[in-house]
Amino acid sequence: MNEERIEEQRKNPFFEQYNTPHDTVPFEKIRLEDFEEAFMEGIRRDDEQIEKTINNPDKATFDNTIINVDEDKDGYYDLLSRVSTVFFNLLSAETNDEMDALAQKLQPILTKHANDVRLNNRLFERIKAVHMHHRKLTPEEKRLLDNCYDGFVRSGALLDDEGKEKLRKLTEEASMLSLQFSQNLLKENKAYTLHITDEQQLDGLPDTAREAAAVAAKERNLEGWVFTLDFPSYSPFMTYSTCRELRKQMYMARNTVCTHENTENNLEICKRLVNLRREIAQLLGFKTYAEYVLKNRMAGNARNVYKLLDDLIDAYKPTAVKEVSDIEKLAKKTEGKDFKVMPWDFSYYSHKLQLKKFNIDSEMLRPYFELSKVIQGVFGLANRLYGITFKENKDIQVYHPDVKAYEVFDKDGSYLAVFYADFHPRKGKQGGAWMTEYQGQWIDRKGENVRPHVSVVMNLTKPTDEKPALLTLGEVETFLHEFGHSLHGMFANTRFESLSGTNVWWDFVELPSQFMENFSVEKEFLRTFAFHYQTGEPLPDELIDRIVKSRNFMAAYACLRQVSFGLLDMAYYTKKETFDEDIIPFEKKAWKKAMVTEQLPDTCMTVQFSHIMAGGYAAGYYSYKWAEVLDADAFSVFKKHGIFNQETAQSFRDNILSKGGTEHPMTLYKRFKGSEPTIDALLKRNGIKKPSNKKK
Repeated sequence: MNEERIEEQRKNPFFEQYNTPHDTVPFEKIRLEDFEEAFMEGIRRDDEQIEKTINNPDKATFDNTIINVDEDKDGYYDLLSRVSTVFFNLLSAETNDEMDALAQKLQPILTKHANDVRLNNRLFERIKAVHMHHRKLTPEEKRLLDNCYDGFVRSGALLDDEGKEKLRKLTEEASMLSLQFSQNLLKENKAYTLHITDEQQLDGLPDTAREAAAVAAKERNLEGWVFTLDFPSYSPFMTYSTCRELRKQMYMARNTVCTHENTENNLEICKRLVNLRREIAQLLGFKTYAEYVLKNRMAGNARNVYKLLDDLIDAYKPTAVKEVSDIEKLAKKTEGKDFKVMPWDFSYYSHKLQLKKFNIDSEMLRPYFELSKVIQGVFGLANRLYGITFKENKDIQVYHPDVKAYEVFDKDGSYLAVFYADFHPRKGKQGGAWMTEYQGQWIDRKGENVRPHVSVVMNLTKPTDEKPALLTLGEVETFLHEFGHSLHGMFANTRFESLSGTNVWWDFVELPSQFMENFSVEKEFLRTFAFHYQTGEPLPDELIDRIVKSRNFMAAYACLRQVSFGLLDMAYYTKKETFDEDIIPFEKKAWKKAMVTEQLPDTCMTVQFSHIMAGGYAAGYYSYKWAEVLDADAFSVFKKHGIFNQETAQSFRDNILSKGGTEHPMTLYKRFKGSEPTIDALLKRNGIKKPSNKKK
C-alpha cells in the first residue's frame, strides 16, 4: 500500500528542481516513460512562450523579442532543451531498443515543432522589425540578432505558404532518415562478431588483444575469444593477426556494413538524404547544399574548400605514394615477389615497416599509458596551462557505472564546470568519440554566470581481469582531442547560451580539439604521466625519441585519407541535379584523385559516414583539415614560447576558448596569433616539402 502511495506521489524528475550538485541531471531518477511526457510538455511550454512573445502589444524590441528566447532560463521555458539534451545524448551513449523506438516516434513530432517555430510568420515579423530597427547593441547582442534573423531565413521564413509546406515535408523526411541511418549503423556494427575457439588463430596477437577478446566472449557467455568491429578490438586484430583470411573477414565485415540485403541497408537512405538536402537548399535560393552550408563557414564557398583539398593533394601525394610503395616492397620481400597487398594487409605490413624503421609500435607503449595515469596527465596539462583542477565527485549522478563525474575549479578556486568522462565501448554506445553538453553556459538576467556540464564519450581499450585499461598512443590522442573540445565548453564565458562554448562555425570548432593533440608527442608532457603500470618506471627517453621520429610515419597517407573523405562529402553536396547514381561506383570516382591504394568494388564508406549523413558535417568534413592548418599554426606559437607557457595559454583561453561564437572566427584567431594562418606550419610538422607554385 505504501509503495503504491509513493508511486502515486512520484513526479517526473524533469518537472522539478533537480536538487543535485550544481543542478546536474538526476540520471538515477529518470525512467524511460519520463521522456515522452517531458517532451510533450516542453513543446507546450515552448508554444506558450511564443504566443506571449507574438501577442505582446508593445513594439518589438531586442529585449522583448530576441533575448526573450535566449535568456528566459528559469527552468520553466527551457524544459524542451533540457529533456532533448539528456535524451539524445543517451541515445548515442547508452541506448536500447525501447529508446530507439521512442526516438522514431518523437523525431517527426520534434521536427514539426521546430518547423512550427521557424515558419511562424508573426514571430518572424517581430524579429525582422528588430533586425531593421533596434537600439545600439553590443557586438555580442548584434551577433545574436543576426544569427536569429539569419536562422529564420535559412529555415524558410521568407518562403510563401506553398514553399513553407514543401520545406516542412522535406525537413521532416530528412530528420527521420538521419535517425534511421544512425540506428541502422549501430545495429549492423554491433551484430557482427568474430568468434574464435582455436587458440592457433590468435597467432601474432598481443596479450592485450587476447585478454580483451576473452572478456568479450565471457560477456556473451561464450568459450574462447570474441572480436568485434569496435575500434579497440578491430584495430589490433588488423594490425597483428597473422591469419590473413580472418583479417580479410574482419575487413570486409567492417567495410560492407549497411550494404547488405536486410533492413539495415543504408544505400537508398544516403541517396535520398543527398537529394533532400539539395532540394532544401534550392528551395531556399541556393544552387547546391554546399553553397547553403558554406555561407556560414570560414571557407565561404566550395571553391575555397576545393583549393584547400587540392593544395593538400599536391603537397602530400608524392610522399603518400612512396609510403604505400615502401609497404608493398616490404610485403613482397616477406611473402614473395608475386604477393599482392590487399586492404586487409595494409595495417599488418605498415606495422611491420614501422617496427623495421623505428623499432616502435603501439603495444610497446601501452604499459606506459595506463588510463588512470593518462587522466592525471591530461588534467595535469590543463592545470599547467590554465591553472584549473579536477576533483571526482561521486555525489554527481551518472548514466552508467563506467562514467566518472568531476567538478572543475578555476585557478582562483571558484567553480568552473562539471566534466563527465565515459571511456569504454559497450552494447548501447555508438562507435567513435565525441564531446557534448548536458548544460551550456550563459549569464542569466540576475547576472549569475551559469556554468556548463560537459561530457566526453569515447571507445578506448577496456580493462581486463589481468590488466587495467592500457591505451595506445592513438587513444591518448583521442582523449586529448575530445578534452580540447571540453575545454572550449568549460571556458565558455558569454552572455548568451546560443553563442557560448562550441557554438561556433563548423570549420572553427575543431581547432581547440586538434590543438591539444600536439601535446601527445611532447617529451615534457609525456614525462608527467607516462609510467610503467607495473614497475613505475618512466617512459624511457629512447622510446620517446622513437615516438618523435616516427610521428610522421604514414602521415601523408593519413592526410590523403582525410582529404578523400572531404572530396566524397563535397561530391555529394555540390550536386545541382537529382542524384540517382549507384552509391558505390560514385564513391570510388569521387575520391579517386586522393587515392593511393586500390579500391575494392564491394566496400562502401558512404553508408557508414555518420559525419556527413547524420552528424552535422554535411558539406563540412573538410573542416578537420581546415582546422589542422589552424592548430599547427597556433601550436607553433606555443613551441616558440614554451609548450607550458601560461601567458600564451591565457591568450588562447581569452581570445579563442572563452569567446564561443561571439565574433567572426578569423577575428578571434588573428587576435591570438597576430596574423592569419598559413599551411606552412602543418607542412613543417608533417615533414612535407612545400610544393612548387609552377604549373604542371
